[in-house]
Amino acid sequence: MLRGPAGAARRPGEAPPGDMLLAAAATAGLLLSGRRLRGPLLSLGAAAAATTVLVRRAWRTTGPPADVARVSESEVGRPEVGEPEAWARHRAELTHRHRGRAARATTLSVGSQVADTSLYLLFGWASVVVFRGESPALTARGLAGAPRQLGAIIGVAAVARAMAATLSYRADTAWRALGQDVQHEMRTELYPHVQRLQPGRLEEERVSRLAGVLSGDIDQVGSFVATVPHEAVQLATCLAMMAGGYLVGAPDIAWIAFLPLPLIAWISLRHQQRSSSVYAAGGEDRARLNGRLINSLEASATVKSFCGEEHEAGRVSELSHAVRLSGTATDRFTAGYSQTVLSITATSFLANLLAGGRKAIGGTLSLDLFSVLNVLPQQTIFKLTALGVTIDQLQRTQAALHRVKYLYSLPTEPVGEGRPLQAGQVTGDITLQHVTFAYPGRPHTVADLSMHFTPGTSTGIVGATGAGKSTVAKLLTRFYAPRTGRVLLDGEEVRELDLADLRRVVGYVSQDAFLFDGTIADNIRYGTFDADREAVIRSARLAQAHTFVEALPQGYETPVGERGLALSGGQRQRLALARALLKDPPVLILDEATSAVDNETEAAIQQALRHYSTGRTLITIAHRLPTVRNADRIYVMNEGGRIAETGTHEELLASEGLYTSLWALQIQDTPRPPSR
Repeated sequence: MLRGPAGAARRPGEAPPGDMLLAAAATAGLLLSGRRLRGPLLSLGAAAAATTVLVRRAWRTTGPPADVARVSESEVGRPEVGEPEAWARHRAELTHRHRGRAARATTLSVGSQVADTSLYLLFGWASVVVFRGESPALTARGLAGAPRQLGAIIGVAAVARAMAATLSYRADTAWRALGQDVQHEMRTELYPHVQRLQPGRLEEERVSRLAGVLSGDIDQVGSFVATVPHEAVQLATCLAMMAGGYLVGAPDIAWIAFLPLPLIAWISLRHQQRSSSVYAAGGEDRARLNGRLINSLEASATVKSFCGEEHEAGRVSELSHAVRLSGTATDRFTAGYSQTVLSITATSFLANLLAGGRKAIGGTLSLDLFSVLNVLPQQTIFKLTALGVTIDQLQRTQAALHRVKYLYSLPTEPVGEGRPLQAGQVTGDITLQHVTFAYPGRPHTVADLSMHFTPGTSTGIVGATGAGKSTVAKLLTRFYAPRTGRVLLDGEEVRELDLADLRRVVGYVSQDAFLFDGTIADNIRYGTFDADREAVIRSARLAQAHTFVEALPQGYETPVGERGLALSGGQRQRLALARALLKDPPVLILDEATSAVDNETEAAIQQALRHYSTGRTLITIAHRLPTVRNADRIYVMNEGGRIAETGTHEELLASEGLYTSLWALQIQDTPRPPSR
């Protein structure tokens, strides 16, 4: 519970007592200014104070929209990240870059609203001419006769309509273009930062969250820029025109025009608060219904085979009933709000009509001015009804910007630091010296690990699942840094080398062979983008991929689909291997790179790699022992992330240790030591 000034308990989100007292005082001042003090400036100030206090109270009570609150708690509810330097610099540059365009768009918004309001004022003036016969104000200016006056008003109105259309179009397109540019610039500047995030942080963050920031959250910021400033400027223009018109033309009844404003603002915000939770609940119901429909249709074979048609129909009917109930609640909220606003608007119109009409009848207010002033509050109230939506968009944009700021706070890999490497000068001598590493929140994956990979040789790493085999590959490519110990390449610690150069000289193929949505040739060429077709085919032959590629209708120009799902797992692995071979690195690491191919194809790949790896350092991490049986040296790791034994295939079989046990399990035959 929170405490007010007097120590009284109040609920979170409830306005402080001072706010309510100020609101009451402002409202009382608004009424008194109209009935006793007759101070037009006081009535305007009281209206502004009451509106501000009520909006402030509704803002505190409302909070973020229900769906934004859930996302903020689950995905952004982290310790404050301060003001990341990259984010602060980006925000300052973005604001400075577009300040001129924002000023021009603001000018257009003001002009369009002035022209649009002027059009309605002219309509009111025209009604005076029609019903009274002529306007004394126009007659005094030398334009006598109702037909001439009406024609002049209609002509000016046509010009005003043309100006309003032109200025509104230009203002709308200017703000929308600014929103699109902000989206584009934020995305193209944030994405390289995300690409440079440390691999460990990328694994901790959900891909859907990162993609949501880069797409949905940045779209939200662009949408906000494209619409909300334009609407806010037009509302401010309406308020300024109404205030000026009443203070100059009829200051003693200005309080009647200003009185509905704080009430409309408060009702709009309260409606947004209540309806957002209803909309969120309805969205959840619709999402569950859609999920059930898709799930049951995709599982139609299972449903039919287990005679579950009636069961599925019942579940869909139940969910559809929930959607109907939430939709009915939403409709009631919307209808109630609309009628409430219409009633207040009508009451305000009638009050202005009564007060202004009595003054016009009494001769203290000209009929021309009365017809004009009666239009101004209606336009302002109409603009105020969108205040709840504006606040909703502001809260969503604040949450989106918080997520963008959070991404900018994540640590990135060093770029352009360290000693440069020349691929032609790398021999491929790799050493791990007493390396210990643990993933965050987990026990040690490898502990006091020492290995040596001799240049120009083939080395295998095998062991049980979880023994740290893949971790060794990630340490060699600097995806992770050891907690203790050193990783050396040609005698130099890899963390002191230029990161981009290191990864250019180390080829890495993982078990999860990722292919991009494009052609086979594009995927093989990825990373070596200027490679010619002959080089692509040569690497595909080495990876035993050329035969199946040539059998496809479009050959190397065959699209592989999203993530390469149009191909089998073994085909994807061979294309990923071809990609690494085309890179032609002095060090090649294969991490279960052929686990999805058949034995015959794997044997052919191993045969090709023996010729390819001449003069290179080849490291093969495998679960299947036949994959590494021809390696010059094999490291066997146990579950503690340590070396259990090492040697050639024959030496390890002769030792009858862990390797021998694994071989027996996989080959289903107790091996015999080779005859000497």
